[in-house]
Order: sequence, then structure tokens, then C-alpha cells
Amino acid sequence: MSESSTDTRHEDEDAAVEAGTLATQRFNESGKLHSMEVSKERVSAIAGEVIQAINDVAVKHSVTYDEYNALKAWLIKVGTDGEWPLFLDVWLEHTIEDINSVERPGAVGTIEGPYYVPNAPEMSTPATLEMREDEAGTPLKFTGSFKDTSGEPLKDAVIEIWHADALGFYSQYAPELPKWLFRGVVLADEDGNFEINTMRPAPYMIPTDGACGQLIEAAGWHAWRPAHIHIKVHAPGYQLVTQQLYFPGDPHNEDDIASAVKPELMLDPNPRTDGGEGEEAHYDYVLAREGETR
Repeated sequence: MSESSTDTRHEDEDAAVEAGTLATQRFNESGKLHSMEVSKERVSAIAGEVIQAINDVAVKHSVTYDEYNALKAWLIKVGTDGEWPLFLDVWLEHTIEDINSVERPGAVGTIEGPYYVPNAPEMSTPATLEMREDEAGTPLKFTGSFKDTSGEPLKDAVIEIWHADALGFYSQYAPELPKWLFRGVVLADEDGNFEINTMRPAPYMIPTDGACGQLIEAAGWHAWRPAHIHIKVHAPGYQLVTQQLYFPGDPHNEDDIASAVKPELMLDPNPRTDGGEGEEAHYDYVLAREGETR
């Protein structure tokens, strides 16, 4: 989808504050901090260096009081708009993911982003994600397999999948969309294979009517993310991998606002060979056991 065609959306426009509030609420409910224990020394080291780095930038650029007050107002707006998850996931998470996966063998990961929703409908392969009767876009048959690092099939593997529609909107983060549109949890078969029938998603801009959009406009950046499919893959006793899979030829693969595109995550869609409409794409997963490193 071109930028001009995306600009002519007919669904209700997603509101940054509403989406931000939902993302913040879901993060608070996620339980990701339930076992968080960090020493005072580590907190002091990290927080101290961040604060010093901000002060260094202020000195380097001779920040004025007007600019300081604008920054203060903007930071407050990030919070009132509920956009801290969006801000951190777009501009920091790619670095955190790289740090934390560098020793993990097997499948390559990338950021989760702010629009994951747990407990999507569970289904066996071959699966078809929920979609509307007149769903726009190109049908996509997504297939693949699961193996461990020794090449043995993983029969209890699970693939969680979610993505935007053909207009770039996510269910539960935009009005009037079915609750589980393009969201599902798919169980691989006994040989570790899966098949998921869905529609090819569109590229989209992250919300621009909130604080993050204000920053993007002030800096002269763009807000585009290339088309992608979100993935979480896991199996009992194996390490979870979170991914986004991309499509060749997207104009924003090279300048993704979230810096999340990696060559290993590029799909290779082709016309379907089974007589069906649309495209097919295949991706194989290798999962590492818990505690396994390179």
C-alpha cells in the first residue's frame, strides 16, 4: 500500500490517547514486573548515567529555558496521553531486544511493540484467523515448522500471531473492529508444522495525534512502520521468541521508525501453488532450550 492510499482510510481514525491508555493498562496488567528485583547499586548506575547523558546533551546544545519548558510539557503529555509504552517500544525496545537475545541460538527476534493482547482464541493447524466477511486485502497462507537446535521436530510448539488489517489498524486498538480480528494462538501439529490463513497486513503510521506524533512532527521525522506480522513462538522447556516478519519491497523496510527490521525476518511471499487465491509464505523456526546459549 502506498502512503497516498493509506491516507484515504475509511475506518474511524485511531485516537492516540485511547490507544495509549489501553497499551498502558495492558502493560500494568501483564505481570512483567512481578519478580523484578534490582539492586540499589544497579539502579544508581543506570539512572545516574541516563541523567548525566541528558545533562551532557543540554550542555552540548546549549538548551534554553524555553526549550527546557517545552521538554517538561512534552514529557508530561507523554504520560497524560498514555504513550510511554509507545515511546519506549518505538525508540528503545529494539536495543533491549538485541542485548537480551545475543546469546540465544536459533530463531531471530525483534520487538513486541505495544499492541499485543494475551489470550487470543486458540486453534489447531490448519487455522484461519478471524476476519470480516468482506475483508479487504490479499489472502496469505503462512506455513512453517518448528525444530530444536539439533534438528528434531517440536510437536508441542505454539505460535501466537497478530497483525494490522489492510488499512493499518489493530483490533482492540481501533473502534468498530471485531475483538479478535487477525489475532490467534495456533498449535503446531505432531510433526511441528503449522498453517495459518490470514490476510496480508498494510504498512501504517504510528499514532500521530499524541505526544509521540508531536515529537515526530517537531523533528521532521516520518511515522511509518513497514507492513509486518507479529509473532510469539514457544514450546514447553524452550525459550520464547518474539518476532515481526516483514515483506520485501516495502518502502519503509530501510527506515522503519521503530528500527525493528532485520534481514533474517524477511518473508518471501509468492503466488499460491495450491490453486488458492493470494500468496503463500513459509518460515521455519528453530527454538533453543531454556538455558541454552551459543
